[in-house]
This record gives sequence, C-alpha cells and structure tokens, in this order.
Amino acid sequence: MVNKVAVLTLFLLISSMSADDHDHEMQDHDHEIPDHEDEHKSWCVAKPLADKETLEANIEYACSKVDCKFLEKSCPCASPDNLFNHASLAMNLYYQCKGRNKWNCDFKESALLTETDPSSGDCKYIYE
Repeated sequence: MVNKVAVLTLFLLISSMSADDHDHEMQDHDHEIPDHEDEHKSWCVAKPLADKETLEANIEYACSKVDCKFLEKSCPCASPDNLFNHASLAMNLYYQCKGRNKWNCDFKESALLTETDPSSGDCKYIYE
C-alpha cells in the first residue's frame, strides 16, 4: 500500500521545480495589489525538505495571523498528525486569507504553490 503522505510529498517536490524562485519573504502586504497572473486555483503547502524548526515557526507565524482551530485534535484536518501536514494547512490558510499573493506563500522559501488540491479524505484545504 502506498503511503499517501509519501505520494503527496513526491508530487509537491516535483511541483516545486516549476515554482517561482523570486517570491518575497513572509510579510503582511495587505496594502498591495494582488498578483493574480491567472485565475487558476492555487494552494500553499510546505516544501517536503523544509526543516522542523522552520515548519514550527511557519505554524506559529501563520496562526498568529489567522484562526488555526482546524488543527485541533477533534477536527478532520488534524490527521495525519504530523508537522508537515499541520504546517501546510496553516500556511495555506494564511496564503488564502491574505489574498493568494505569491509573497504570502514564501515563508522564507520553505513553501511552494500548487494547482493540485492537496485535500485528502474529510480534510478540505481552504480555497477562497
């Protein structure tokens, strides 16, 4: 049986090869004009090789700006219960809530944008 996290990680790694390398560092740019080059749906997720400390900092930062109640143990998105999943969910919520600008999915180069919905099972990644 193929591990879903391993498959998603491999997909995200491949997707990151085409990601824009000129993203801004994480900052609030609410005053900026959104940089929507096209109307394709996109989600922000953690890069598969991002280190533990960076992912923890990303969760702390994102959840200080948006409501991360969906990470509570009783919520569908709390599983799988691992740092990569939790960071991706928090980073995506931040990215979506801040206007889906490229710079809202940089997190000091530890995130990438994907046009493939990373939702799995009962956990639906937010797209606004």
